[in-house]
Amino acid sequence: MVLAELGGSISRALARMSSATVVDESVLRECLNEIARALMQSDVRFKTVCDLQANIRKTVNLEALAAGTNKRRIIETSVGKELCKMLDTGKPAFVPKKGKPNVVMFVGLQGSGKTTTCTKYAHYHQRKGFKPSLVC
Repeated sequence: MVLAELGGSISRALARMSSATVVDESVLRECLNEIARALMQSDVRFKTVCDLQANIRKTVNLEALAAGTNKRRIIETSVGKELCKMLDTGKPAFVPKKGKPNVVMFVGLQGSGKTTTCTKYAHYHQRKGFKPSLVC
């Protein structure tokens, strides 16, 4: 639910920016402020949000862009790249090892789909040759 609301807020911010007739510094600032508000409401750390805004401003230099360049697309791709970079830990994903007990813990709010996700996760690994068991 929280991620869906966050995604909707970011999509609305980008849609408002794309509905503007001229993309200039004020439109970019307004879009970034709206994205920052959405991230802060989703309990993202303030320093992370500030770093995200600074990195986007650094990569999107509207004055240096040539005339005829699609500024909206550049801003949208920059926002997407920065959001992905923010979520990337730099560590490889967890890979369970056969023959050893592997413990995976799922934590979330009530009604967020943990049981369904755990069952799908166990079924997937069962098809891969593991012997999963679920513990509540």
